[in-house]
Amino acid sequence: MVRCTENGILPEVGSMTISELIERKQRQINGDPEEDDDCREKFPSVGPILAAKLGGFCNKKLLLKRMPILHWLPTYEANYLIEDIVAGLSVGLTVIPQGIAFAVMANLEPQYGLYSAFMGCFVYCLFGSCKDLTIGPTAIMALMVQVYVGGLGVDFAVLLTFLVGCIILMLGLLNLGFLVQFISMPVTAGFTSAAAITIASGQVKSLLGLPGRSNEFIDSWLNVYRHFGETKLWDALLGISTITILVLLRSVRGKWSMVGKYLALSRNAIVVIGGAGLAYSFSASGSNPFSLTGTVTPGLPPVKLPPFSTVLNNQTVSFPEMSSKLGSSIVALPLIAILETIAIVKAFSKGKSIDATQELIALGLCNIFSSFVSSMPITGSFTRTAVNNNSGVRTPLGGVATGVLVLLSLGLLTDTFYFIPKSVLAGVMIAAMFFMVEFHAAAEIWRTKKVDIIPFVVTISACLLLGLEYGMLIGIGLNICFVLYMTSRPGIDQALFRTSCGIEAMVVKPDQSLIYSSIEYLKHKIVRMTDKTQVSVVIIDGSNVSYIDSTAAKILASTVDELVLRKCTVLLWNWNRSVRCTLYGGLEHLGNEVCKDTLP
Repeated sequence: MVRCTENGILPEVGSMTISELIERKQRQINGDPEEDDDCREKFPSVGPILAAKLGGFCNKKLLLKRMPILHWLPTYEANYLIEDIVAGLSVGLTVIPQGIAFAVMANLEPQYGLYSAFMGCFVYCLFGSCKDLTIGPTAIMALMVQVYVGGLGVDFAVLLTFLVGCIILMLGLLNLGFLVQFISMPVTAGFTSAAAITIASGQVKSLLGLPGRSNEFIDSWLNVYRHFGETKLWDALLGISTITILVLLRSVRGKWSMVGKYLALSRNAIVVIGGAGLAYSFSASGSNPFSLTGTVTPGLPPVKLPPFSTVLNNQTVSFPEMSSKLGSSIVALPLIAILETIAIVKAFSKGKSIDATQELIALGLCNIFSSFVSSMPITGSFTRTAVNNNSGVRTPLGGVATGVLVLLSLGLLTDTFYFIPKSVLAGVMIAAMFFMVEFHAAAEIWRTKKVDIIPFVVTISACLLLGLEYGMLIGIGLNICFVLYMTSRPGIDQALFRTSCGIEAMVVKPDQSLIYSSIEYLKHKIVRMTDKTQVSVVIIDGSNVSYIDSTAAKILASTVDELVLRKCTVLLWNWNRSVRCTLYGGLEHLGNEVCKDTLP
C-alpha cells in the first residue's frame, strides 16, 4: 500500500514499492555485484582530506590570501600615498583623544589608551583585507574592561588582550568565521544601540564633574541622581559646549567644499585642543575650574611579554589564578570584538563578499602583538573607520600613518595631555554615541519584518538591565529560538483530486527539509487532514525535501502505519535519492505484507 516514485504521479515504468526497496537493500547487504545503486552511507576518507588541507598551508595562493598586503602592494600607485597619509593623520587626530578617554573609562591610566592605538594599525596593514577598517581601542571594549578588570590592575587588562587575541586567532585558523552568521541584524543593532546608551550614560558623571566610577546603565543614572547636587558648573558648561560644537562641526562636512570636510573630520582634535588651551590659560592665571586628565606618563611603552603572573594586594598571583579572576571575560570579549569588527567590515564592504576568517586572523594577531606593548583589548572602531573612509583612504597603508602619529604624540606631546579637561573627553564620547544608536535600523526592521523587532527590543532591554555580555547572549538565544520554531513548523501545501478511475486522493507537500523538530508537526497535520477529507489515497510529495534525519525517517514510517490503519493507501512521490536512502531504514519494518504493486 506504499509506493515510491521519482518523476510523476504513479507512473507504471520506474515505480518502486517498499518491497522492492527492501529487496534492493538486502542485495546491497549481501554484496550482490549486480546492484550498482548503492545507497549505503559511507564516511568520507579522512586521509585525503587532511592531506589536501595540510598540503595547502605552504602554497602561494594561501599565502596571498592570508597576507593581503602581498596582493595590493605590488599594484600600489604613487598617487595613493598622499591620500593614505591624509586619511591616516585624520584617523590619528581622532584616536588620540578617544584613546585617552577610553583608558579613563576602563579605569586605567591615560597612556594605556595610546599604547592600545598604534600596534593594531601596523599589524592590520599586513593581514587586514578591508582598506577602511581601523583597529584600536573602542568604547565598548573599554566598558567591558572596566566591568571585568577595572579593580584588578593593568596587568590583568594586558593579559586579557593576549588571551582575547589567542582565542580569536584560533577561531580564524579553524575557519570558524561562519559562526558570526548566527548573529542576526536585529541582535547586532540592538547590542550596538544598547552599548552606545550605556557608554553615554557612564560619561554623564564626567560631563557634570560628579564623583563615582560606575559605567553600567542603571548604576550610572543612580550615581547621577545621588550626586547631582555636587555638579561642577564649569565642567558642565564646558562639556555641553563640547557636544554642541561637535554636532555643529559634523553637520558642515557636506558644506564649504574641502574646508567643511576637514573641519568635520578633525572635530575631535579641535575641541580637545581648544579645551586643553582653555584649561592651560586658566591655570596660567592661577585658576583651575575644570577637572583635568592629569599626568600622562611620557615615552613609548616597553616591549615585553604579557604578564603571566602579577602582584595583587601584596600577593603573587599565578597565571591560572589570573585567568580565573578574569572569568567569563575570556569568552565575552572575543565575541564582542568579533561582532564589532565583522559588522564594520560588512558595513564598508559596499556589497563585496568578505572573508570573515581572514578578519578573525588579522584581529587575533592585532591583539596578540598589542599585548607586547601593554595594550588593553582592541577591535574595529566604527567611528574611526568612517573617518578613514570619508578621508579617501586607498589601502590599509593609511593605518601606518595613524600608528606613527600616535607614537609621535607619546614621545612629544604627553605634557600637553595633562591639561585636557575630563568633561571635554566625556563630551567627545557622548557625541560619538549619538550616532551609534541605530534608530534607522529599528525603523527598517519594523518596515521589513515586524516580528524581528522582538529580538531587537529584547536585546536592548537585556543589555541595559543585565549587562552587555548577558544581553547579547539572550538576544542570540532568542533569535535561535525563532529559527528553531520556524524549522519545526514547515509549511504544508494540500491538494485534492479524483483520478480517472474514480479514486479520491490528497497530495501533501511540505515546503522544507524534515528533521526531528518538525516531523511530529507534519505527522499531526497529515493525519488530521486525512481524517477531515476521508480520502482513500494520500500522496506525500517530497520534491522540497532535500534532507531527512533518522528520527524523521522513523516517525514518517509511523505516519504511514497510522494511515494504513485508517485503510489509506500511501504513496511517496518525488523524493530524491539521498532522502530515499535514509528512508530505507525507517520504512523497512513495514514488510512485504503491507505492500502492493498496484492500487486496489
